[in-house]
Amino acid sequence: MDNKEFFCYKFRSMTPNENADQSSATKNDMRVTRIGRIIRRTSIDELPQFYNVFFGSMSVVGPRPHMVKHTNEFADRIDKFMVRHFVKPGITGLAQVRGYRGEIETDADIQNRIKFDIFYIENWSLFLDIKIIVQTVLNVFRKEEKAY
Repeated sequence: MDNKEFFCYKFRSMTPNENADQSSATKNDMRVTRIGRIIRRTSIDELPQFYNVFFGSMSVVGPRPHMVKHTNEFADRIDKFMVRHFVKPGITGLAQVRGYRGEIETDADIQNRIKFDIFYIENWSLFLDIKIIVQTVLNVFRKEEKAY
């Protein structure tokens, strides 16, 4: 929120590497461990982020945070990207439950993510949060195409 950096806690699912803060996971990424594939597919790797919620740096629902490198890159390239920083980032969000999670392969991926993030911010309600949480739980039991 307000473009302030914070540590986003996750269970380690990848081998330690020099590009950990530069490069997101990609499909068939060799850095992801065998156990990491399971915890990423089921989103178990996100559970430590409740620590972030407890201490106030994140919300349960909101725009998903990006790495600082990606925030700087998208802020320059994608119209209205920084609007998402007016609210706390979330463990889950509308863009994620609508299929825009994980790797950003095209500009359309990030543009649609921003579109859903802005819609969420402008139309926030407790009902919308509950709906997103329920959809997130359902998605854990479905095989999501971009959960890798």
